[in-house]
Amino acid sequence: MRKRYVLIGTGGRAEFFYGAMARDYRDTCELVAFCDINQIRMDYANQLLEEKYDHPRIPTYKSDLFEEMIQNEKADIVIVMTMDRTHHKYIIKALELGCDVITEKPMTVDAEKTQQIIDAIKRTGNKVRVTFNYRYAPHNTKIREIIRDGVIGEVFSVNFEWALDTQHGADYFRRWHRNKNNSGGLLVHKSTHHFDLVNFWLNTQPDTVYAAGGLRFYGRENAETRGVTQFYQRAHGIEYAKNDPFAISLEDNLHLKAMYLDAEKEDGYQRDQSVFGDGISIEDTLAVVVQYKNKAIMNYSLNAYLPWEGFIITFNGSKGRMEVQVREQSYINSGGKKSDEGKLEEKSIRILPMFGEPYEVEIVEGEGGHGGGDPLLLDDLFGTPKEDEFHRAASHVDGAISILTGIAGNLSLKTGQAVKVDDLVEF
Repeated sequence: MRKRYVLIGTGGRAEFFYGAMARDYRDTCELVAFCDINQIRMDYANQLLEEKYDHPRIPTYKSDLFEEMIQNEKADIVIVMTMDRTHHKYIIKALELGCDVITEKPMTVDAEKTQQIIDAIKRTGNKVRVTFNYRYAPHNTKIREIIRDGVIGEVFSVNFEWALDTQHGADYFRRWHRNKNNSGGLLVHKSTHHFDLVNFWLNTQPDTVYAAGGLRFYGRENAETRGVTQFYQRAHGIEYAKNDPFAISLEDNLHLKAMYLDAEKEDGYQRDQSVFGDGISIEDTLAVVVQYKNKAIMNYSLNAYLPWEGFIITFNGSKGRMEVQVREQSYINSGGKKSDEGKLEEKSIRILPMFGEPYEVEIVEGEGGHGGGDPLLLDDLFGTPKEDEFHRAASHVDGAISILTGIAGNLSLKTGQAVKVDDLVEF
Protein backbone atom coordinates (compact mmCIF):
# COMPACT_ATOMS: atom_id res chain seq x y z
CA MET A 1 0.00 0.00 0.00
CA ARG A 2 1.28 3.46 -0.89
CA LYS A 3 2.09 5.85 1.95
CA ARG A 4 0.39 9.24 1.86
CA TYR A 5 2.81 12.20 2.08
CA VAL A 6 2.23 15.88 2.74
CA LEU A 7 4.98 18.49 2.48
CA ILE A 8 5.26 21.74 4.40
CA GLY A 9 7.64 24.39 3.09
CA THR A 10 7.79 24.68 -0.70
CA GLY A 11 11.00 26.71 -0.97
CA GLY A 12 14.21 25.92 -2.82
CA ARG A 13 14.98 22.51 -1.31
CA ALA A 14 11.45 21.08 -1.49
CA GLU A 15 11.43 20.12 -5.17
CA PHE A 16 14.28 17.66 -4.61
CA PHE A 17 11.82 15.58 -2.56
CA TYR A 18 8.42 16.18 -4.14
CA GLY A 19 9.90 15.94 -7.62
CA ALA A 20 11.39 12.53 -6.82
CA MET A 21 8.10 11.22 -5.46
CA ALA A 22 6.22 12.49 -8.49
CA ARG A 23 8.76 11.14 -10.99
CA ASP A 24 10.21 7.94 -9.58
CA TYR A 25 8.21 6.70 -6.60
CA ARG A 26 4.56 6.69 -7.60
CA ASP A 27 4.33 2.98 -6.78
CA THR A 28 5.27 3.53 -3.12
CA CYS A 29 4.36 7.18 -2.46
CA GLU A 30 1.26 9.29 -2.89
CA LEU A 31 1.93 13.02 -2.64
CA VAL A 32 -1.37 14.46 -1.43
CA ALA A 33 -0.88 18.09 -0.29
CA PHE A 34 1.39 21.12 0.01
CA CYS A 35 1.48 23.49 2.97
CA ASP A 36 3.22 26.88 3.22
CA ILE A 37 2.77 30.41 4.50
CA ASN A 38 2.82 31.58 0.87
CA GLN A 39 0.06 30.62 -1.59
CA ILE A 40 1.97 31.94 -4.60
CA ARG A 41 4.88 29.63 -3.86
CA MET A 42 2.56 26.64 -3.45
CA ASP A 43 0.88 27.48 -6.75
CA TYR A 44 4.31 27.51 -8.41
CA ALA A 45 5.14 24.12 -6.85
CA ASN A 46 1.90 22.77 -8.30
CA GLN A 47 2.84 24.23 -11.68
CA LEU A 48 6.17 22.40 -11.56
CA LEU A 49 4.42 19.18 -10.55
CA GLU A 50 2.16 19.43 -13.56
CA GLU A 51 4.61 20.68 -16.19
CA LYS A 52 7.86 18.95 -15.21
CA TYR A 53 6.60 15.72 -13.68
CA ASP A 54 3.24 15.12 -15.39
CA HIS A 55 1.65 14.86 -11.96
CA PRO A 56 -1.80 16.26 -11.17
CA ARG A 57 -1.99 19.34 -8.98
CA ILE A 58 -2.58 18.64 -5.31
CA PRO A 59 -4.50 20.53 -2.61
CA THR A 60 -2.74 23.43 -0.88
CA TYR A 61 -3.08 24.61 2.71
CA LYS A 62 -1.80 27.70 4.45
CA SER A 63 0.43 26.96 7.44
CA ASP A 64 -2.24 27.82 9.99
CA LEU A 65 -4.25 24.91 8.56
CA PHE A 66 -1.43 22.39 9.04
CA GLU A 67 -3.43 20.18 11.43
CA GLU A 68 -6.50 20.35 9.22
CA MET A 69 -4.39 19.27 6.23
CA ILE A 70 -3.08 16.18 8.03
CA GLN A 71 -6.56 15.16 9.10
CA ASN A 72 -8.27 15.94 5.78
CA GLU A 73 -5.64 14.22 3.65
CA LYS A 74 -5.16 11.25 6.02
CA ALA A 75 -1.39 11.75 5.91
CA ASP A 76 0.99 8.97 6.95
CA ILE A 77 4.24 10.93 6.65
CA VAL A 78 4.96 14.67 6.87
CA ILE A 79 7.99 16.14 5.08
CA VAL A 80 9.23 19.29 6.87
CA MET A 81 11.08 21.80 4.65
CA THR A 82 10.28 25.07 6.42
CA MET A 83 12.62 27.66 7.91
CA ASP A 84 14.89 25.92 10.41
CA ARG A 85 13.55 27.68 13.50
CA THR A 86 10.04 26.32 12.78
CA HIS A 87 11.01 22.68 12.18
CA HIS A 88 10.26 21.63 15.75
CA LYS A 89 6.75 23.09 15.63
CA TYR A 90 5.68 21.01 12.65
CA ILE A 91 7.65 17.90 13.63
CA ILE A 92 6.03 17.78 17.06
CA LYS A 93 2.51 18.48 15.82
CA ALA A 94 2.84 15.84 13.09
CA LEU A 95 4.03 13.27 15.64
CA GLU A 96 1.14 14.10 17.96
CA LEU A 97 -1.31 13.63 15.07
CA GLY A 98 0.00 10.12 14.46
CA CYS A 99 2.40 10.74 11.56
CA ASP A 100 6.02 9.85 11.01
CA VAL A 101 8.28 12.71 9.86
CA ILE A 102 11.05 13.28 7.34
CA THR A 103 12.84 16.55 8.03
CA GLU A 104 15.48 18.50 6.21
CA LYS A 105 18.62 19.16 8.22
CA PRO A 106 19.14 20.70 10.69
CA MET A 107 16.42 19.01 12.75
CA THR A 108 16.13 22.25 14.75
CA VAL A 109 18.32 25.14 15.94
CA ASP A 110 18.78 25.01 19.72
CA ALA A 111 18.86 22.68 22.71
CA GLU A 112 15.40 23.56 24.01
CA LYS A 113 13.70 22.71 20.71
CA THR A 114 15.81 19.56 20.39
CA GLN A 115 14.59 18.40 23.80
CA GLN A 116 10.98 19.09 22.81
CA ILE A 117 11.36 16.88 19.72
CA ILE A 118 13.01 14.08 21.71
CA ASP A 119 10.23 14.21 24.30
CA ALA A 120 7.53 14.15 21.59
CA ILE A 121 9.07 11.04 20.00
CA LYS A 122 9.12 9.30 23.38
CA ARG A 123 5.55 10.37 24.06
CA THR A 124 4.07 9.34 20.71
CA GLY A 125 6.23 6.43 19.60
CA ASN A 126 6.38 7.83 16.07
CA LYS A 127 9.57 8.26 14.05
CA VAL A 128 11.65 11.13 12.70
CA ARG A 129 14.23 10.76 9.94
CA VAL A 130 16.76 13.45 8.99
CA THR A 131 17.88 13.80 5.37
CA PHE A 132 21.68 13.64 5.55
CA ASN A 133 22.41 13.21 1.85
CA TYR A 134 26.18 13.62 2.40
CA ARG A 135 26.29 10.19 4.06
CA TYR A 136 25.29 8.59 0.75
CA ALA A 137 27.95 10.26 -1.41
CA PRO A 138 30.33 7.47 -2.53
CA HIS A 139 33.49 9.18 -1.24
CA ASN A 140 31.93 9.67 2.21
CA THR A 141 30.70 6.08 2.33
CA LYS A 142 34.19 4.91 1.30
CA ILE A 143 35.74 6.87 4.19
CA ARG A 144 33.39 5.10 6.61
CA GLU A 145 34.33 1.73 5.09
CA ILE A 146 38.07 2.41 5.37
CA ILE A 147 37.80 3.41 9.03
CA ARG A 148 35.39 0.58 9.85
CA ASP A 149 37.77 -1.96 8.32
CA GLY A 150 40.70 -0.71 10.41
CA VAL A 151 42.87 0.32 7.46
CA ILE A 152 44.46 3.17 9.43
CA GLY A 153 43.79 1.61 12.82
CA GLU A 154 42.16 3.48 15.68
CA VAL A 155 41.56 7.11 14.71
CA PHE A 156 43.04 9.49 17.27
CA SER A 157 42.68 12.89 15.57
CA VAL A 158 40.88 14.55 12.67
CA ASN A 159 41.64 17.82 10.91
CA PHE A 160 38.62 18.98 8.90
CA GLU A 161 38.59 22.18 6.81
CA TRP A 162 35.41 23.10 4.94
CA ALA A 163 35.56 25.82 2.29
CA LEU A 164 32.49 27.66 1.00
CA ASP A 165 33.14 29.80 -2.05
CA THR A 166 31.93 33.30 -2.89
CA GLN A 167 28.86 31.96 -4.73
CA HIS A 168 27.55 29.34 -2.33
CA GLY A 169 29.01 30.80 0.84
CA ALA A 170 27.68 34.26 0.10
CA ASP A 171 24.20 32.90 -0.47
CA TYR A 172 23.73 32.16 3.22
CA PHE A 173 24.20 35.90 3.82
CA ARG A 174 21.54 36.88 1.26
CA ARG A 175 18.78 34.64 2.61
CA TRP A 176 16.90 34.14 5.88
CA HIS A 177 19.87 32.12 7.14
CA ARG A 178 21.70 35.41 7.87
CA ASN A 179 19.57 35.77 11.01
CA LYS A 180 20.90 33.36 13.65
CA ASN A 181 17.48 33.01 15.23
CA ASN A 182 16.25 31.53 11.95
CA SER A 183 19.09 29.13 11.18
CA GLY A 184 21.26 28.66 14.25
CA GLY A 185 24.12 30.09 12.22
CA LEU A 186 26.43 28.11 9.97
CA LEU A 187 27.59 25.88 12.85
CA VAL A 188 24.05 24.51 12.97
CA HIS A 189 22.60 25.01 9.51
CA LYS A 190 25.62 24.02 7.42
CA SER A 191 28.10 22.31 9.73
CA THR A 192 25.47 19.83 10.93
CA HIS A 193 26.32 17.94 7.71
CA HIS A 194 30.01 17.86 8.61
CA PHE A 195 29.56 17.04 12.28
CA ASP A 196 27.20 14.24 11.30
CA LEU A 197 29.80 12.86 8.91
CA VAL A 198 32.42 12.68 11.65
CA ASN A 199 29.96 10.94 14.00
CA PHE A 200 29.10 8.58 11.11
CA TRP A 201 32.73 7.93 10.14
CA LEU A 202 34.10 7.38 13.64
CA ASN A 203 30.95 5.73 15.04
CA THR A 204 31.06 7.97 18.10
CA GLN A 205 29.46 11.04 19.67
CA PRO A 206 30.82 14.44 20.72
CA ASP A 207 31.72 14.95 24.36
CA THR A 208 33.18 18.47 24.68
CA VAL A 209 33.09 21.40 22.23
CA TYR A 210 34.99 24.69 22.11
CA ALA A 211 34.46 27.27 19.35
CA ALA A 212 35.80 30.63 18.22
CA GLY A 213 34.96 32.90 15.31
CA GLY A 214 32.91 35.81 14.08
CA LEU A 215 31.70 37.89 11.14
CA ARG A 216 34.97 38.83 9.47
CA PHE A 217 34.19 39.20 5.76
CA TYR A 218 30.48 39.94 5.18
CA GLY A 219 28.23 42.41 6.99
CA ARG A 220 27.83 46.18 7.02
CA GLU A 221 30.74 46.51 9.44
CA ASN A 222 33.07 44.97 6.85
CA ALA A 223 31.68 46.67 3.73
CA GLU A 224 34.22 49.48 3.53
CA THR A 225 37.12 47.08 3.99
CA ARG A 226 35.77 44.93 1.15
CA GLY A 227 35.74 47.93 -1.21
CA VAL A 228 31.96 48.43 -1.23
CA THR A 229 31.30 51.95 -2.51
CA GLN A 230 27.51 52.05 -2.31
CA PHE A 231 25.28 50.58 0.36
CA TYR A 232 22.01 48.83 -0.49
CA GLN A 233 19.86 46.43 1.52
CA ARG A 234 18.61 44.26 -1.35
CA ALA A 235 19.66 43.90 -5.00
CA HIS A 236 16.36 44.13 -6.88
CA GLY A 237 15.96 47.48 -8.62
CA ILE A 238 19.43 48.71 -7.67
CA GLU A 239 21.67 49.71 -10.59
CA TYR A 240 24.85 49.37 -8.56
CA ALA A 241 23.99 45.75 -7.72
CA LYS A 242 24.12 44.75 -11.40
CA ASN A 243 27.91 44.84 -11.25
CA ASP A 244 28.27 43.56 -7.71
CA PRO A 245 29.79 40.03 -7.79
CA PHE A 246 28.10 39.31 -4.45
CA ALA A 247 24.60 40.20 -5.65
CA ILE A 248 22.00 37.85 -7.10
CA SER A 249 19.47 38.95 -9.73
CA LEU A 250 16.09 37.34 -9.13
CA GLU A 251 14.48 38.82 -12.21
CA ASP A 252 17.09 37.25 -14.49
CA ASN A 253 16.30 33.72 -13.36
CA LEU A 254 12.77 32.53 -14.11
CA HIS A 255 12.81 29.92 -11.35
CA LEU A 256 13.99 32.33 -8.65
CA LYS A 257 11.62 35.00 -9.93
CA ALA A 258 8.60 32.70 -9.72
CA MET A 259 9.53 31.22 -6.35
CA TYR A 260 10.66 34.35 -4.54
CA LEU A 261 10.35 37.70 -6.33
CA ASP A 262 6.76 37.15 -7.48
CA ALA A 263 5.86 35.78 -4.03
CA GLU A 264 7.26 38.71 -2.03
CA LYS A 265 3.98 40.58 -1.99
CA GLU A 266 2.46 37.84 0.14
CA ASP A 267 5.03 37.30 2.89
CA GLY A 268 7.61 40.08 2.44
CA TYR A 269 10.57 37.71 2.20
CA GLN A 270 13.48 39.14 0.20
CA ARG A 271 15.72 36.43 -1.25
CA ASP A 272 18.36 38.87 -2.60
CA GLN A 273 19.57 40.82 0.44
CA SER A 274 23.00 42.41 0.35
CA VAL A 275 25.78 40.37 1.95
CA PHE A 276 27.19 43.70 3.14
CA GLY A 277 23.89 44.93 4.54
CA ASP A 278 22.59 45.31 8.07
CA GLY A 279 20.92 42.52 10.02
CA ILE A 280 23.51 39.75 9.69
CA SER A 281 23.94 37.93 12.99
CA ILE A 282 25.71 34.75 11.86
CA GLU A 283 29.45 34.11 11.60
CA ASP A 284 31.42 33.59 8.39
CA THR A 285 34.72 32.47 9.99
CA LEU A 286 34.62 29.61 12.47
CA ALA A 287 36.92 27.18 14.26
CA VAL A 288 35.83 24.33 16.52
CA VAL A 289 37.68 21.81 18.68
CA VAL A 290 35.75 18.67 19.57
CA GLN A 291 36.67 15.81 21.87
CA TYR A 292 34.63 12.68 21.24
CA LYS A 293 33.49 9.99 23.63
CA ASN A 294 35.97 7.54 22.10
CA LYS A 295 38.76 10.06 22.97
CA ALA A 296 39.36 11.12 19.35
CA ILE A 297 39.77 14.87 18.83
CA MET A 298 38.88 17.09 15.86
CA ASN A 299 40.03 20.49 14.67
CA TYR A 300 37.32 21.91 12.39
CA SER A 301 37.15 25.15 10.42
CA LEU A 302 34.55 26.75 8.16
CA ASN A 303 35.10 29.84 6.01
CA ALA A 304 32.34 31.19 3.77
CA TYR A 305 34.20 33.43 1.28
CA LEU A 306 36.91 31.34 -0.38
CA PRO A 307 37.99 30.94 -4.04
CA TRP A 308 37.01 27.27 -4.13
CA GLU A 309 34.45 24.97 -2.53
CA GLY A 310 34.91 21.62 -0.85
CA PHE A 311 36.86 20.10 2.00
CA ILE A 312 40.25 18.83 3.06
CA ILE A 313 40.29 16.29 5.85
CA THR A 314 42.97 14.13 7.42
CA PHE A 315 42.55 11.20 9.80
CA ASN A 316 45.51 10.19 11.97
CA GLY A 317 45.36 6.64 13.29
CA SER A 318 47.35 3.94 15.03
CA LYS A 319 48.26 2.29 11.70
CA GLY A 320 48.65 5.32 9.46
CA ARG A 321 46.97 8.34 7.97
CA MET A 322 44.18 9.05 5.48
CA GLU A 323 44.14 12.28 3.46
CA VAL A 324 40.97 13.30 1.66
CA GLN A 325 40.37 16.23 -0.67
CA VAL A 326 37.05 16.98 -2.34
CA ARG A 327 36.81 20.01 -4.61
CA GLU A 328 33.15 20.58 -5.41
CA GLN A 329 31.44 22.65 -8.06
CA SER A 330 29.76 25.61 -6.45
CA TYR A 331 26.13 26.52 -6.81
CA ILE A 332 23.45 28.89 -5.59
CA ASN A 333 20.54 27.13 -3.92
CA SER A 334 17.36 26.82 -5.97
CA GLY A 335 18.13 27.63 -9.56
CA GLY A 336 20.96 30.14 -9.36
CA LYS A 337 23.67 30.23 -12.00
CA LYS A 338 26.57 27.83 -11.80
CA SER A 339 30.01 29.11 -12.57
CA ASP A 340 32.12 26.07 -13.36
CA GLU A 341 34.91 27.72 -15.30
CA GLY A 342 38.20 26.73 -13.71
CA LYS A 343 36.37 24.75 -11.02
CA LEU A 344 36.81 21.08 -11.82
CA GLU A 345 35.23 18.58 -9.48
CA GLU A 346 37.98 16.50 -7.91
CA LYS A 347 37.91 13.78 -5.26
CA SER A 348 40.87 11.91 -3.83
CA ILE A 349 41.45 9.55 -0.90
CA ARG A 350 45.08 8.75 -0.11
CA ILE A 351 46.23 6.19 2.45
CA LEU A 352 49.65 6.55 4.07
CA PRO A 353 50.38 3.36 6.04
CA MET A 354 52.72 3.72 8.99
CA PHE A 355 55.19 1.24 7.45
CA GLY A 356 54.36 1.01 3.77
CA GLU A 357 53.95 2.81 0.48
CA PRO A 358 51.18 5.42 0.13
CA TYR A 359 48.38 4.59 -2.29
CA GLU A 360 45.22 6.10 -3.77
CA VAL A 361 41.79 4.60 -3.08
CA GLU A 362 39.41 4.22 -6.00
CA ILE A 363 36.07 6.05 -5.64
CA VAL A 364 33.27 4.50 -7.72
CA GLU A 365 30.51 7.02 -8.41
CA GLY A 366 27.03 6.67 -9.82
CA GLU A 367 24.54 8.85 -11.66
CA GLY A 368 22.91 11.80 -9.93
CA GLY A 369 23.87 14.47 -7.43
CA HIS A 370 26.69 14.04 -4.91
CA GLY A 371 28.33 11.36 -7.05
CA GLY A 372 25.18 9.25 -7.13
CA GLY A 373 24.49 9.72 -3.42
CA ASP A 374 21.26 11.69 -3.85
CA PRO A 375 19.40 8.88 -5.66
CA LEU A 376 20.50 6.47 -2.93
CA LEU A 377 19.06 8.75 -0.25
CA LEU A 378 15.79 9.15 -2.15
CA ASP A 379 15.52 5.40 -2.65
CA ASP A 380 16.13 4.90 1.06
CA LEU A 381 13.39 7.40 1.92
CA PHE A 382 10.74 6.58 -0.66
CA GLY A 383 11.59 3.21 -2.20
CA THR A 384 11.47 -0.36 -0.95
CA PRO A 385 13.68 -0.75 2.15
CA LYS A 386 16.99 -2.52 1.56
CA GLU A 387 19.74 -3.77 3.86
CA ASP A 388 22.53 -1.20 4.15
CA GLU A 389 25.82 -2.39 5.63
CA PHE A 390 26.83 1.23 6.29
CA HIS A 391 23.63 2.20 8.14
CA ARG A 392 23.33 5.54 6.37
CA ALA A 393 19.70 6.20 7.27
CA ALA A 394 19.71 8.92 9.95
CA SER A 395 17.35 8.83 12.91
CA HIS A 396 16.33 11.67 15.20
CA VAL A 397 19.22 10.65 17.47
CA ASP A 398 21.68 11.17 14.61
CA GLY A 399 19.97 14.47 13.80
CA ALA A 400 20.18 15.63 17.41
CA ILE A 401 23.80 14.61 17.97
CA SER A 402 24.95 16.42 14.83
CA ILE A 403 23.25 19.71 15.71
CA LEU A 404 24.29 19.49 19.35
CA THR A 405 27.91 19.91 18.25
CA GLY A 406 26.92 23.18 16.55
CA ILE A 407 24.61 24.24 19.37
CA ALA A 408 27.42 23.64 21.86
CA GLY A 409 29.70 25.63 19.55
CA ASN A 410 27.28 28.56 19.57
CA LEU A 411 27.15 28.46 23.35
CA SER A 412 30.95 28.38 23.47
CA LEU A 413 31.09 31.42 21.15
CA LYS A 414 28.95 33.31 23.68
CA THR A 415 30.73 32.24 26.85
CA GLY A 416 34.29 31.61 25.71
CA GLN A 417 34.13 28.29 27.56
CA ALA A 418 34.16 24.66 26.47
CA VAL A 419 30.70 23.02 26.58
CA LYS A 420 29.76 19.47 27.61
CA VAL A 421 27.31 18.14 25.04
CA ASP A 422 25.61 15.79 27.54
CA ASP A 423 24.57 18.84 29.57
CA LEU A 424 22.40 20.17 26.73
CA VAL A 425 19.63 17.53 26.39
CA GLU A 426 18.46 14.19 27.81
CA PHE A 427 17.74 11.30 25.45
